[in-house]
Amino acid sequence: MATSKIKKGDLVRVIAGKDKGKEGKVISIDRKNERVLVEGINMITKHTKPSAQNQNGGIINQEAPISISNVMYVVNGKTTRIGFTEKDGKKVRVAKATGEVID
Repeated sequence: MATSKIKKGDLVRVIAGKDKGKEGKVISIDRKNERVLVEGINMITKHTKPSAQNQNGGIINQEAPISISNVMYVVNGKTTRIGFTEKDGKKVRVAKATGEVID
């Protein structure tokens, strides 16, 4: 499997689906299934039973994972692809649109 270009904490924009155009921060990544959880995107309602953590139970809203191919990295308010280069002997991510080093 190839290296994932999107990482936890990145700001991304949804480019396909019901939440197209919305932006959010990546909460987690499932590399095996190529899914990503983005803050405030693809919200679902879940019915929960009372438990030790949630005494009342009830209906909660939470994010559901979306395909990693449906999000793009955002730099300076603009979406961009991500490439890799070597800088000072380290492999770093680079924004293709601006050429600047991401991390």
